[in-house]
Amino acid sequence: MGNMIYLRMKKTIEVNENKSLQLKDIAFITGEYSIIEQLGKTFIYKVTKSDKTISVIEGFTVVDKLVNLFPETEFQLLGPNQTIINIKKTIRKRSVLIVTIIWLLLFIGASMAIMNFHYDVSMQEVQQRLHYLMTGEETEYPLWIQIPYSIGLGVGMILFFNHLFKKRFNEEPSPLEIEMFKYQQDLDGYFAYYENTLNYKKHDK
Repeated sequence: MGNMIYLRMKKTIEVNENKSLQLKDIAFITGEYSIIEQLGKTFIYKVTKSDKTISVIEGFTVVDKLVNLFPETEFQLLGPNQTIINIKKTIRKRSVLIVTIIWLLLFIGASMAIMNFHYDVSMQEVQQRLHYLMTGEETEYPLWIQIPYSIGLGVGMILFFNHLFKKRFNEEPSPLEIEMFKYQQDLDGYFAYYENTLNYKKHDK
């Protein structure tokens, strides 16, 4: 019986264009220590422009290549069956003007959404009624209610998203981060299935 090597494919990695990937770049390796270093330096794949922004390396393909290169070694694949490669593109310096325009659009859009919501639920009338019930007087602008309410709305949003600019209040993920995590998982699953389907079709041809 040959040496036993265990491989666990990394779920996702991020690399630059034209990167030559070795086994240690895409998988965790354990087993017979005398050959782990040699195995880790084994060339697996080279990222090219044709890969665009996403590529998938199938675990079975990796094991098949390793078996041919190291026939006296046994390989056991654990964990994920593929590694998703996110290819970083050269990013041009962001224009201050474009960033400012996008910020203004988002700010105006969020403001309009909040104002329309308050209009739909008749928030001003509710606050006027609340002022009348508590003071017995009628007023069009109960500022002692509206000002704290507006401040509380902003503070509540900050606490809800658990961020103030780059500052994080605690380790608990925000609802937005949870949704982004779920979206990324679905996206990775889609790419893994779609890329593998294309690779199998090319292999059959």
